[in-house]
Amino acid sequence: MITARRMWRRVTSAAIAGTVGALLLGALTPVAASPPSVDAYVQRNDHPMGSQIARVEGDRSDRESKAAARRPQGLNSDGGQAAATVAGIDVSGWQKNVDWNHWWNQGKRFAYVKATESTTYKNPYFAQQYNGSYNVGMIRGAYHFALPDRSSGAAQANYFVDNGGGWSGDGKTLPGALDMEYNPYGATCYGKSKAGMAAWIRDFHDTYHRRTGRWPVIYTSTSWWNQCVGTAQSFGSTVPLWVARYSSSVGTLPSGWSFHTFWQYTSSPIDQNTFNGAYDRLRVLATG
Repeated sequence: MITARRMWRRVTSAAIAGTVGALLLGALTPVAASPPSVDAYVQRNDHPMGSQIARVEGDRSDRESKAAARRPQGLNSDGGQAAATVAGIDVSGWQKNVDWNHWWNQGKRFAYVKATESTTYKNPYFAQQYNGSYNVGMIRGAYHFALPDRSSGAAQANYFVDNGGGWSGDGKTLPGALDMEYNPYGATCYGKSKAGMAAWIRDFHDTYHRRTGRWPVIYTSTSWWNQCVGTAQSFGSTVPLWVARYSSSVGTLPSGWSFHTFWQYTSSPIDQNTFNGAYDRLRVLATG
């Protein structure tokens, strides 16, 4: 099956028109086709979570590594020893209208849905994905793909909250996630020093907390984080870590964290994740 991420890497601006509708995850989206203009908007502007990590670091996941990811690893979000995991997925505009009953029947119990990117892109499928995952029974959250060279952390946090990235203490809404990964348009660290990147993230982090009362989750890979942020500032005391590594173990964590909360372990046939703890701990994270 062609994944959204692999499709994203293959599509070029010259090949967008006319080819994508037949290729994009038909098995995942058995709903009426969307207007070509909507699909073109997604293809031009939507960078799925982990798309740039897979591009740079590769995806070496296989059947054995996926099985390993479902076993408890390290500490859960409360800092205690994890005794279980919870399976989930993340989606973006590339998945279009998602068949949430299918993924519920596959055992997925939480989902993160892309809401925004920079201060210029809003996922046109957000309502179907965010509400659909909730309605089928999943605990859901929203995420924002950061472009730190385009505007301030505060501006992007506000744009995120204003366009689906908020939080409510209903026990089924996870705190919003900040997607920090390789620059899809240029320099790996967006032209920022480690101190400058840490300050940008702190600006987003503090603004999101002021707006919602919650600290954001941070999604990243160890390689990107250590190159672009390193030890310039630690977020481990406030921020749940969502680490991306497409292999049989989480491996070394980014600087500043001693345990992970989420692990994105593969992009096939869709981005798949585990929560590092039992279902009741996931509810605690959602409740605040």
